[in-house]
Amino acid sequence: MNNELFEKLVDLYAGRDLTSELDEQMEAAAAVDTGLGHEMTSLRNTVDLLHSDPGPIYTEESYQRILMKLYARGAAIQPKAPSPIHLQYHLPIQG
Repeated sequence: MNNELFEKLVDLYAGRDLTSELDEQMEAAAAVDTGLGHEMTSLRNTVDLLHSDPGPIYTEESYQRILMKLYARGAAIQPKAPSPIHLQYHLPIQG
């Protein structure tokens, strides 16, 4: 395979989406081309790190803080609140 194709497959390699055969070919090409090898390892390390990160934990306090910052910057946001139960109509069962 040519080097352009390997450069296009780097993101799939980083996400571990390639077959084992293509993985081996990519690693063989990386042994020859140091730039490609660096890109492959750095991108794979980044993807692995992102997959292992649990992500942010939002509490009600952080939600309110973000909402107040948006209001302070002039955003016109109307958060959707569920309609109260006492405003819902109870329909009779048709029998």
